Amino acid sequence: MIECTHVDALPRPEPAPASATCPECERAGSHPVQLRMCLVCGHVGCCDSSPYRHATGHFEETGHAVMRSHEPGQTWRWCFVDRHLV
Repeated sequence: MIECTHVDALPRPEPAPASATCPECERAGSHPVQLRMCLVCGHVGCCDSSPYRHATGHFEETGHAVMRSHEPGQTWRWCFVDRHLV
């Protein structure tokens, strides 16, 4: 996988998930398709296949660039700024 400058700036160890599911979807009465976790603060949001795209919204609001899958057995990470897996 390609490393980017945003990965170097991530906290180590990575933060704990702030929730088990997307809290914004819960409040809206929606069901997330898949979950993503922010590697800066631990916020959990739904993916872009979900109706509200809360993980992308979190990046747009905070500038926190890197997230990872919050699905069992998945370990990939994505950088919103560089737009590729890291």
